[in-house]
Formats: sequence, C-alpha cells, structure tokens
Amino acid sequence: MQALPRCAGARPATRAAAALRKSVVRQETRSAFICSSCLSLPNRTFSSSARCSSNDSGNRASSTPAPTTPPPSSGYAALPSRRIISVAGVDAAKFLQGMITSNMNDLTTPGRPVAGFYTGFLQATGRVLYDVFVYPDTLGLGGSQDGAPDGPPTSFLIECDDARAGALLRHLKKYKLRSKFKIQLLEPEECVVWQAWNDAAFAAVAGHNGTAEDANHSILITDLLPDQQGKIVLRDPRSPTMGLRVLGRPGSSSDPQVQAEPSDAAAYRIRRYLDGVAEGAAEILPDAALPLEANMDWMGGIDFRKGCYLGQELTIRTKHRGVVRKRILPVVVYGEDEAAPARLEYRPLAVGEGQEGEGLSAADVPHLSSIGRTGRKGRSAGSFLDGVGNIGLGLCRLQMMTDVQLPGEAEAAAFDPSKEFLMQWGGDEGNGTQKVKVKAFVPEWLRSKISSEGNGEAPQS
Repeated sequence: MQALPRCAGARPATRAAAALRKSVVRQETRSAFICSSCLSLPNRTFSSSARCSSNDSGNRASSTPAPTTPPPSSGYAALPSRRIISVAGVDAAKFLQGMITSNMNDLTTPGRPVAGFYTGFLQATGRVLYDVFVYPDTLGLGGSQDGAPDGPPTSFLIECDDARAGALLRHLKKYKLRSKFKIQLLEPEECVVWQAWNDAAFAAVAGHNGTAEDANHSILITDLLPDQQGKIVLRDPRSPTMGLRVLGRPGSSSDPQVQAEPSDAAAYRIRRYLDGVAEGAAEILPDAALPLEANMDWMGGIDFRKGCYLGQELTIRTKHRGVVRKRILPVVVYGEDEAAPARLEYRPLAVGEGQEGEGLSAADVPHLSSIGRTGRKGRSAGSFLDGVGNIGLGLCRLQMMTDVQLPGEAEAAAFDPSKEFLMQWGGDEGNGTQKVKVKAFVPEWLRSKISSEGNGEAPQS
C-alpha cells in the first residue's frame, strides 16, 4: 500500500477558518463560471443567473433557458459537462485503491465483473474533492495494457466534472510518486458520456429496495442498448431511477443507439434534481462537502469495509459514531404569497414577484444562499446549491426542514410542518431585497435507505 498523508489528530476548524474557507470556495466557484471581462465590471452583483455560459461548462442550469416541459420518462442525453481521465499501468488499481472511497477489488477480482462504480476522492480531513465514476477501460482508450491478457484490468477510466478535470489530473500526479502507470486527460471527442433512462422498464425489474436483480439488470441493458459494441454501460447506482451511464469510444460519439427518444442535458439535470442527486463542483462543494452529507453513502459511493484510503478517518468516524444532521435534498422554490407545494414536481414558470415585478426562479437564487425560517431569526436551516425552474438542490438540516427523526435528538426539536422557510438576497436592510420560499422533500429512495439502515449509524449486527 502506498504511503498516504494522515490527519487523524486534526482539530476542528475554528469559526473564522470555516468562514474563510467558505469565502474561498465561493470565490473559486464564482471565478470558474464568470469570464474575466464580466468580473472586471464595477459594482456588479453576481447571482446564479448572471454567469457567463462560455465558462459554464454545463455546470449551472441558468446558462440555458429552463425546459418548458417536464423531462421525458424515457430518453437519452449526451453530457458535455463530463470529462474522462485515463489511468493505465500495472500499479493503477493499487494506486486508486488508496485514493478513492470505493473498493477497486470490485473491478479487479476474477468472477466479479463490474462495469464500474460511483465513488469520490477526498482530501486528508475527509472533505470531498471530486465525485467521479470509475470504469475498467474495456475500450482501450488508455493504450495497451501492461498486465496479462487474461488477468485483472490494469487500465481504468475516471469520469469527472469537466470544470475540475485539470485539478483532478494534478491531484493524481501529486500522489503518483514512483508508481508504474500513466495518466492522461482525454479530449472530449475521444470519449463521450451519455445518460439513458426508461422509468417504466426500471420500475418493472426493480425489487422492493429499488434495485434490479442481476438477471433482470442484464435484460434491461440489452433492451435499451441492443448494440453494446464499443461502449461501456453501467447502471447508475446513485438512485433507482437514474438509468444507465454509457461511455462511447471514438467513432461512435454521434449516437449511442439507445432504444429511446433523444433528449438533452437539461432534462437529465432536472431528473437529477427530482431524485436529489448532486453532481459536480457546483453542487458538491470541493474542500467543504462531507461525503455523507452529499448522500454518497446511500448512492453506493463508499465502501465502509475496505482498507485505508485518503480521508478515511473522518468518514468512518462519522458513519459509526456520528449523526448526519444535514443532507443534500431536492427543494421546491415558490413565491411568498403562494401556498406551500404538496409534492415535488417540475414547473418551468417563474415563481413569485421580484422588486420590479419580474418573476423569479430557482436559477435566480444566488449560489449558497442561506435558508432561514420565516418570521424569525436563528440558526440557518441550510444552503441553496443550484436550481432551474421551480426546483433545485439544497443542503438541508433534516431535523428542521423534514420529518426525518435523527437518533438521539430531543422530541422538542421535531419537525413542524406548519413552518415555512425563506431565502432572500440583494438590497440593504430590506430595500430592494428579493425573496422566495423554499420547501425540502425527501425522495422515496432516500427515505427507505434512512428507514432501513438509520441515518449515519453503523448497521446493527
């Protein structure tokens, strides 16, 4: 096992340090999405709707108009916001085993063929740096393999957020040392990522826990993708209805030939929001988000039984000794004078009224806006991450914004469904301030996970 830095005795960050880190993350995120000419404009107030699409790389819904209809129940879409890094060589699997939260043995053990998995890279104190997918390179994009032809794979593909691909490449090289493997960032035309889905087909094969049995899983993939030549196909483990992840090799990038109607990345984004699935640096904040707060534990992104990896100490301690009080959830944004929505559904229309009568939407809410209770001051109930139309994602305090009961919490702090929550921004002491209300929802797949295994607690033996 390659030696990795440890930080088991690190003290919790002070309030000033936490505020500084949050400021730095906000500045880095803002500069990643706003061109230099816009940043140089005097007295310019930036919100999520003011980001330049030229530097957006598909990471913010506000770069394109909100779709006028809900996403189709069956379709496929190319994902230009994703990028592929190749890691190829005899030490590649061993190196990644010490770097990621999932178990590379699932990809390299004979008799356990896995098309890939969802996972993450953490920093030494357990914060998420990159959320990624890892696949065996069956397409040969990383060149010839150094291992035996019939042995375990030695070449792998890492699918990551395009806006953070360069940073991830530097991160891998930083810890490579003398390990025998090569790293390269593939060009967009070398490998294309798609998402394919069919809600009716997945519901037909899903079991009581929302997952498909192996036999039905294979049938489902064959029905949606009759021709799998030159593709890597993985059932997206992050939620039961996310569908299939498909990687295409050179020469097949025009169409994955899925048995569904073509759709677009905006529809895929809305489906993610409705499922409460965060993706990329704009939603899983680098150096700030905890993997369990981002639901990576429930989305199949963490193996709690594997050996040591970078950032393991805090992750294991949180799982076995702590309570996860905040999690990323889907939220609905609605106007101040509107009734609270009864269910989670997408509407493209603007909600509420702005200062000059202009309708607002979730895309207008600034990144990391604080969520507070209406009519009272006090501890923040969460932070808004991203949105489009009337829906989005928020990092929400479960005890305040949902009916999820955390173990060990006092009954007096129980959720009150009559309470509403508000986000406001702009203006000074009420002058020119814009406001919208927000309501969090717990998706059924996440609620079932929490009910069956507890929230952040170790499984009972």
